[in-house]
Amino acid sequence: MERAKLIERRPIFKGRVVDLSIDTIALPNGGTTEIELVRHPGAAAVVPLTDDGEVLLVRQVRWATDSWIYEVPAGKLDGNEAPELCARRELEEEAGVVARRLDALGFIWTTPGFTDERIWLFLARGLGAGSQELQEDEILTVE
Repeated sequence: MERAKLIERRPIFKGRVVDLSIDTIALPNGGTTEIELVRHPGAAAVVPLTDDGEVLLVRQVRWATDSWIYEVPAGKLDGNEAPELCARRELEEEAGVVARRLDALGFIWTTPGFTDERIWLFLARGLGAGSQELQEDEILTVE
C-alpha cells in the first residue's frame, strides 16, 4: 500500500516537550492536504503488578483534564534514552518502587491523527522498595 509523502514542513513552535509544524503531504489517492503535527520524543509507561496481583497507579493532577486522574507511572524519553531505561526510571521516580522483571509489551501511537508520539509499554513484576523522587511539577500519590 502506498504511503503519504511529505511535500513541505513549516515549523511553527519548538518547545521543551513538543514541536509543532504544519506539514503539506501528498496522499496516496493523488490529493494533497495540510496536517498540524505535534512531534514528541516518545515515552514509556509501566504497569507495576504486585505479587498479590494488584496494579499500582499514580493519582496525579493534570491541567489538560482539569482534574485528578489515575495513571500508570510514565514519562518522556530523555534524549536517546532507551524505552526500558525510561520505564525503570519513571517507575522508581513516580511510584517509589523498582522491578526485578520488566517485560516489554510493545508500543502504542497515542493520537496518530495529530502527533507522532509513541508510548512503549512495560509490565513490571517483582517489585521492591525504591526511592520516590518527584519533579517540582509532579503532584501525585501512589494508590
